[in-house]
Parts: sequence; structure tokens; C-alpha cells
Amino acid sequence: MSNKDRNSTGNKSVWLIGGIAALIAVAAIVAVASQSGGDDVVSGIEEFGDVLVEGKSLPAFTTGQADQAVGMTAPILTGKGFTGNTIVTSPGTPTLLVFLAHWCPHCQREVPLLVQWKRDGQVPDGLDVIAITTSSDPASPNFPPSEWLAREEFPALWPVMTDSGEKTAANAMGVSGFPFFVLVDAQGKVALRLSGEIEMAALTEQINKALGT
Repeated sequence: MSNKDRNSTGNKSVWLIGGIAALIAVAAIVAVASQSGGDDVVSGIEEFGDVLVEGKSLPAFTTGQADQAVGMTAPILTGKGFTGNTIVTSPGTPTLLVFLAHWCPHCQREVPLLVQWKRDGQVPDGLDVIAITTSSDPASPNFPPSEWLAREEFPALWPVMTDSGEKTAANAMGVSGFPFFVLVDAQGKVALRLSGEIEMAALTEQINKALGT
């Protein structure tokens, strides 16, 4: 398959490959955990995963300053979902990467807004969304992230990649806070990075402006 063909399929083909199995398995997490007390990691679910980075990492994001990463080619991340399905952030389709930490109260408030954003049909046309759970810590509140996102019904809408224990994906994208957003255009260039909570109307406006739509 040529690079052009690979890029045109983008994230959607990867989601189709592993999405159905991932959805069924993750949706069962809450029920299984409730029977076992909810404190243990459910067998067959992986909260961490190795991440392959292809390309140059982005500089760390600094609020209030011009973002040097805008216009740079974003590194391509290849990782795993909670059930081992492969997820690739390949170019070809504008994609919003959403970095989430299970213990972060800002993320906990943002996730329901993102879910409603999708259900209300307000996501910009042609935009793919991939969440990446990072900075996971079994000793911190709201662990594991798989159960948290299953409760919010997030994996039913978008693929979720697990970061490594060393935060490989987050470091590659210059993540400096949570939630953290990286908008990559269809050519694989960084169009926008944002850190912190944001209302969906403002997020939509900034995405459309950055993509020139």
C-alpha cells in the first residue's frame, strides 16, 4: 500500500479494525469491577502501553507565548488501546489529540463536555478525535482510566490510546498540563495546541480558525 493510501485511511481504518472489540471489552469494565469491588485492574485490560514515536518531538507548550510547534510536522504515534487494539495518529485527516489524566479534576469536567459535543453533532465535519490516557498512577484517585472513561461512555465515540509509564506520547507532543489538545491538520502539521479546560463552543471556534474552515 502506498503512503498516500495509508494516509487516506488515517485513524478511521485503525478504529474500525480494533474498535468493535475494544468497545465491547471496555464497556464491560464497570460491571466486572462493581462485582469485584472496583479497586483492582480488570484482567485483559491494559492501562499502560508502549508507544512508538516516528518523527521529531514537539517543544514543550508554554501558556501565554507564541507556540513554536504550530506549523511543525507532528510526530506519528503508534500505540495500543485498553484491549490491545492498535491506534495510529497517521496524517490524512484533521485529528484532535486529547491528552487526559484520570486524577485531573479538569479532565474529569472536560470529558462529559466532549461526549456531549459529539452527541450534539457539534464536532467540526471531517475531524477525527483520539484520546490518550497519560500520567496514569495506580496510587492516585480515579484509577484506572479505562473504568473512568467507560463510565463516561467515551470509548463508544472515539478511540483511546494508552500512554507508557514513561509518558512517551505526552512527551513527544510537548504536553504541559491537562487536559491538553493537539490539533494536527490533514498534512500532518500542528495547527493548534491548547492546555486546560475549554468550553465546546470556544474549542469548535479555535479548531475551525486553525484549519481555515
